[in-house]
Amino acid sequence: MQIFSVEGMTCGHCVKAVTQAVQSKDSAASVKVDLAAKEVGVESRLSPQEVIDLIAEEGYSVKLA
Repeated sequence: MQIFSVEGMTCGHCVKAVTQAVQSKDSAASVKVDLAAKEVGVESRLSPQEVIDLIAEEGYSVKLA
């Protein structure tokens, strides 16, 4: 599982947006969001850069943790 540090997530809508962004390119991806830690864990065939780009497109600041 790849762990990403994501700034700007505050609510359930943010969790849904991040999850759907990743799953739009890999429907089998497992996405686990920890709002308190500002982290997103992703298990996917996508590269880390692809995941970063997808989450960033939703308006969040993201980097590998």
